[in-house]
Amino acid sequence: MTKSIMLVGVGGQGTILASKLLTIGLMSEGYDVKMSEIHGMSQRGGSVSSQVRYGEKVHSSVIERGGADILVAFEKVEAMRFLGHLKKGGKVVVNNFEMESVTTIIGLQDYPTGIIEELKEKVDVLSVNAGELAEELGNTKVMNVILLGTLVKSMKLENIDWDKIIEENVKPKFVELNKKAFRVGLNQA
Repeated sequence: MTKSIMLVGVGGQGTILASKLLTIGLMSEGYDVKMSEIHGMSQRGGSVSSQVRYGEKVHSSVIERGGADILVAFEKVEAMRFLGHLKKGGKVVVNNFEMESVTTIIGLQDYPTGIIEELKEKVDVLSVNAGELAEELGNTKVMNVILLGTLVKSMKLENIDWDKIIEENVKPKFVELNKKAFRVGLNQA
């Protein structure tokens, strides 16, 4: 059976790196894996989404609306924006984190409130304060790997050698920090 995971965030949050690490991990377990990514003005804080599908035989990387088993949102508004991609009975792993858009920064719109609560009324939600946890580790750039750890634990994929995957795919000076971040994420699920 093919499983579908959609990872969504804002440019600069490391959505693509988390997707790449997940894909490599799943491939190391012998799964057929397909990954696609969409960068919408990602360098300027625009929406970024990545789709990872895995199973015995995967024919397409595209997740249809209503087809994702898990939606991982690196930012709260992105969780709401992509909620329609989640299948009935699916799960949302959401970073309880606000990244203001240009329209909220210049005062044209207010940042929406009550997003986590609204999500919980609709679907199964695991909320993670990855921003705070990353700050405690000394670098907010590792929110993505914290969320990856949470996702891995919720998918029961901890048996994969994630340390090795991080060592082989993260810049050497950030390897130990990312390993710690991954373990912090595992403990959130």
